[in-house]
Amino acid sequence: MSRTERLTVEVVLTLLLFLVPAFVLHTSPRFAGSLAGFALGVAAATLMVSLLIYPLAKYSTRLKSWITRVAPMGALLTFHVYAGVFGAFLAILHTGHKYQSPLGIALVTAMLVVVATGVVGRYYLPETSAELREEQSRLATLRSAYDRTAAAFAERQALEDAAAAGISAPALRDVSVRQLVEGIADLEYAVGSREAIKKTFMRWIVAHVVAAILMYLLLMLHIAGEIYYGLRWLS
Repeated sequence: MSRTERLTVEVVLTLLLFLVPAFVLHTSPRFAGSLAGFALGVAAATLMVSLLIYPLAKYSTRLKSWITRVAPMGALLTFHVYAGVFGAFLAILHTGHKYQSPLGIALVTAMLVVVATGVVGRYYLPETSAELREEQSRLATLRSAYDRTAAAFAERQALEDAAAAGISAPALRDVSVRQLVEGIADLEYAVGSREAIKKTFMRWIVAHVVAAILMYLLLMLHIAGEIYYGLRWLS
């Protein structure tokens, strides 16, 4: 995720956090069926349906060769992220903050789960993996330094062994064994915590796919209901 993309997503998600519970301060029961509400609903539904372009290109070899002629996978993924967050934003506006229909509440909930799990998979999981690799590298460095330092002290040739092992004398003088042990303990705890978080985040794809399937089913029912019962602005 680029810096601009991340900033845009964070801004829209922040707006969503304020829009979702806005029914406490404002409710417009007739807005969703109005012309403006209808336009917002169509735009939101179009963006939500367009989310299928990326998984189709990713998992279908035949479609991938055709779709990537128009846009590369990186651009499709960026569009996938933007379409998800902006589609959710427009959908919340479309509701008019009227959360009385069980179908509408379920649809909004499924949509927010799709967006939240998508952000986890796009940003938090890669970031956690990168931080975990960095901490594991630092931990390996400290363990290597500890092993070399302990061996040097055991043989009473700290400076000579350090030079042979590639550790400079100032490093041995400035960093005590106790500091190395404390650093190793802290990093081991951090790595364990990060691995637990990563293991939890790895389940995001299951929640993302299940919530997406549910969202599209509810979206079809919602659209069918609007067509069946009619739109207020048509009358």
